[in-house]
Amino acid sequence: MDEKANRYTGRKAPGRPGQLIGGTLDDTIKVEANLLHDHVCQALADPKRIVILYLLAEGPQNVGEIAEALDSPQSTVSRHLKVLRDRSLVTTERDGATVVYSLADRRIIQALDLMRAMVMSSLNEQARLAQQLS
Repeated sequence: MDEKANRYTGRKAPGRPGQLIGGTLDDTIKVEANLLHDHVCQALADPKRIVILYLLAEGPQNVGEIAEALDSPQSTVSRHLKVLRDRSLVTTERDGATVVYSLADRRIIQALDLMRAMVMSSLNEQARLAQQLS
């Protein structure tokens, strides 16, 4: 394999993080993987936070509206929103005494949709294999 081959495809990927250099991953991908885990993956660890992101994809909402949609106490929703805010996945804006939450970057929904599609494909394949065995 070429010394600058991409880890996944075995092809050259000049200037791209995650290159194999001398048989090891470059430091960039290691740093970025840690940042991804710290800033995104931990925030997505609770399914309610994922649902909150989808709710905010429909438009800005306050904690009461989100709590009602989730049928959860406002205090629980506030804790989830704090995690999302601390990890810069949502932003806040004051509207008088009310705090309104919005997505910080809509690409998180694209990433979630991609992961959902991957899970569905995997589940469909498992069901197909199970049906073949029966």
